[in-house]
This record gives sequence, C-alpha cells and structure tokens, in this order.
Amino acid sequence: MELRIEQLDDEGLGVSGRHRIPYTLPGEVVRPLRSFRRKRLIYVPEFKLVSPSPNRVAPKCPHYGVCGGCRLQHMNYSDQIRFKEEKLARILGFSVSVIPSPKIFGHRNRIDIVITPKGIGFRQFGSWWRVFDLNDCPVFGPRAGKAVAALREFISDYSLQPYDLKTHEGVLRYIVLREGKNTGEFMVNLVTAEGELPDPTPYFSAHSVYHSVNSTLSDVSYGDPVRFWGKEYITERLNDVQYLIHPNSFFQTNTYQAENLVRFVAEYVDGENILDLYSGVGTFSVYLAKRGFAVSGIEINPFSVDLARKNAELNGVSDRATFVVGKDSDVSDFRDYDTVILDPPRAGLHPKLAQRLVERGPDTIVYVSCNPRTYKRDLDVLSSAYRLEEIRGLDMFPHTPHVELVSLLRRY
Repeated sequence: MELRIEQLDDEGLGVSGRHRIPYTLPGEVVRPLRSFRRKRLIYVPEFKLVSPSPNRVAPKCPHYGVCGGCRLQHMNYSDQIRFKEEKLARILGFSVSVIPSPKIFGHRNRIDIVITPKGIGFRQFGSWWRVFDLNDCPVFGPRAGKAVAALREFISDYSLQPYDLKTHEGVLRYIVLREGKNTGEFMVNLVTAEGELPDPTPYFSAHSVYHSVNSTLSDVSYGDPVRFWGKEYITERLNDVQYLIHPNSFFQTNTYQAENLVRFVAEYVDGENILDLYSGVGTFSVYLAKRGFAVSGIEINPFSVDLARKNAELNGVSDRATFVVGKDSDVSDFRDYDTVILDPPRAGLHPKLAQRLVERGPDTIVYVSCNPRTYKRDLDVLSSAYRLEEIRGLDMFPHTPHVELVSLLRRY
C-alpha cells in the first residue's frame, strides 16, 4: 500500500485519509512499514519514502525520523514559518506574522533525557516506552552528546541500573541538561529513584551538578533535590536582566527568542502599576521593574515565588517588583492596575477569570500564550470588553509545530 500526502495537519503530520504520517511533506508518496491506531486515526511512525518532495531539505540531526521531538527538520525554515502562519490563520480566523527564531540550532536551553535499560535518549514518535540512544542533539548544542557519553561512562564504572519504565526497577531515571546560552553556564541534574548516588562530578564538566529523587511511579523528569555539587544556581541573561536557573524552575526554553518576547511585553504594557498574574520566577516582572515599572507578581507555586524574589534582588529591583503566593481569585479588583499580564498554562484562562476581566478588568491586557486554541477561546470571551490592537507570533520552537503568541488588548 502506498499513501500520498495531501496536506499537513496542525501538528505537522502528513495527512492521507485517516492516516497521519510524521516527517513528510504535501505531495510525497510513502509506503507504511509500521503503524498503530489511536481512536479513529492510523499513525505511521515508520515508512519508506517512495516519492520525495522537491521542497524537502536534509535534516541536520542524525536522529531525525526517529526522535519524537523535532518533526519539521525536513522542511525549509522559511516554509516552517509559513506553515505556522497558516496554522494560526486557521485557528484564529485572521492572519498573524510569525517572527523567526534568531537561531534555529543550539537554541534550546533545556533537554530532558530519559535513562532506560534499552536506551538513553529521547522517545520515538508516538511511543512512551521506545527510547533510542542519543549521540547528539543539535537543537541543544555540543554539550548534549558529551554529557550523555559521560553518563554512560559513569553508569559503566559504578554498575548503575537504569530505570525500567514498565517494571519500575532500577535507579537512574533522567538526566536533565540546562545551559545559560548568554552566560555559558551549564547544569546537569541526575534524577533517580530512591537510593544513593556516587559522586558524579568527575564525569561531568558542569558548573552545577544535582542529584534529585523522584520516588513516585510517575514518569516525569522532576525530582526533589537531595544534593548538589558546585553552584546552587546557574544564571541566564535576557538582554540586561539576569535570572537564576534551578533544576525545578521553569524558564523559556529558547533564550534568543525569549529576548524578543520580554521586549514585546515591555512595549505593550501601559501605565505605572502592573500586575503579572502568572509571574513564575519573575521573567516579565523583573524585566519590567528594571525599566521603571512597579510590578506585582502573583504565582501559585511558592518555590517560584521565592526564586522570583531572588531574581528581583539579583537585579536590584526588589523595591519595584514584589511577589506573593496566590491565585487570580485573590485579586479583588483588576481595575486597581493599569495593565495585567497573562501568561497562563496551555489550558488557558479559567472561564471565571475571563469573565471577571470582562466585568472588572484593567484598561490594558498583555496576553502571552503557547496554545493558539485556548487563546482563541479566551479572546472570544474577552472581545466583548476588549479590542485586539496588536498580536505577534514568535517561533520559540523551531522544527516543531508549536508557536507562541504575544498580544495587546485595550478596553473599549
């Protein structure tokens, strides 16, 4: 059986009837080698390319076609941007220009590498149990391959047992790499099941090495730190602002594009009194405070709030950027602020919050979103009280179908 690719869906998968085929382009013909069903669709992770498109380019990554991460490397980068603009137009109902990433390789500042008896690397497309051995990761940079090679030597020298995803036996679960792209600082976090870990520092050339424990059965790269060697934090810099990076702190994964993101947010805010509603580690708040704004950050995670306060202190803006642990429901009246910044999780705004903003919202809203579908849903509600004045797409995630939005809304 041969399949002709008709188009790409919003996830960047080739469409041929009910079949979804990764790593393909419209007009190509493929012969399926392996497939699986998920609900009403048939996914084809392995195939023979019978007739390639003249628009296909050679991927840079040696693991391309197996790795479930970057599934658009076979597409010219300008075509990737066009694909994302067309996707946004379909979802939002209007055109949005997407700003290309300043770098399309070496741009990721974090990767989570799973450690299993059958492989140390990333998962194959469409599978949580198939892991291939990683030798290189061009979207992260040369430190990835070196760190994995060092890990394999560490495992061999101490006869350490990788964690089995099915039987839950073993110790080593993940190695998480984080890099300050503008500072050069490097962090290695070894996430294990419960148990002791020999000193790993002779194996890794890093500014910070952590041992974290995930004692649950959940397959996550998050753990409770039990020990670290070297620096407690590494630092990253966005323009003139420095941020502390901890194994368990969230930070925008594309440093170079994040510099554009914070700059656009600073352009959009209006007035002097700003509320950062999902403030995290203070990425926007500290950046704005450095520019003279008074910013109040609200964040539900106490750890993130503590780190945000440290970031404010590091940049000398503790008097202008304040942070509290709380929820959006703790805000009595959004009209007390000139601008509210919204950067919610992928699920978007809670319907009650969206309605409160309609009824008692500020003059200006800056909405940052990593999910165009939930953004559209929320915009439909907010549009009864706000007009969309400006919106930009940012390619935070080259070679993937994902795209970030930053927008300015003004009250009628």
